[in-house]
Amino acid sequence: MNKFGYTKEEIKLFRKLNTPQKIQDYLNSLLFNFEKGGETCMSSRRVVKTKKAHCVEGALFAATVLEFHGHKPWVLDLRSTTKPWDYDHVVAVFKKDSYLGSISKTNHAVLRYREPIYKSVRELAMSFFHEYFLDNGRKTLREYSDPCDLSKLKINWRTSEKDLFEIPEYLDKIKHHKLLSPKQIKNLRKADKIEIKAGKIVEYKK
Repeated sequence: MNKFGYTKEEIKLFRKLNTPQKIQDYLNSLLFNFEKGGETCMSSRRVVKTKKAHCVEGALFAATVLEFHGHKPWVLDLRSTTKPWDYDHVVAVFKKDSYLGSISKTNHAVLRYREPIYKSVRELAMSFFHEYFLDNGRKTLREYSDPCDLSKLKINWRTSEKDLFEIPEYLDKIKHHKLLSPKQIKNLRKADKIEIKAGKIVEYKK
């Protein structure tokens, strides 16, 4: 039953994307959304129409297709430092044989797809830690949220034609868990120069 009002074209696409790997491949085929016309937070429907997405939009799309195939539509917020400021990152989480993996839309060579090999949400979040750094090498990932089940939100996040800014706002408010102690933060070593150089590789130019 098509209870969410998906179009025939959307259903045809979703049926093709019947594994997390295929969902990731589809996201990789989309342009990165640099929000040149102003900030956006597009639903899956708008992602398909515009053929572009940024990390939150990619996570919403992945969660939509995962739900279509019987998974929970989980998304996870990875929170970075505010001083110095760095971007947060949002991924869609899936479970396979009791292990967790994630699907991600990013313009960089890092912070990408995670195989379903992690025993806990913390393990999954920690897998992003060493590649999460600024151009000066400072490592900035600090917290991760509880997985958010989007099906419990009382908004039309699947097919809305309006921007869904309330979703990243909600993700920022839910419970987060610290990854490091103050002592561990103080003792962090900066990324190597070769890592910093590799971290600047992007798929698309602004």
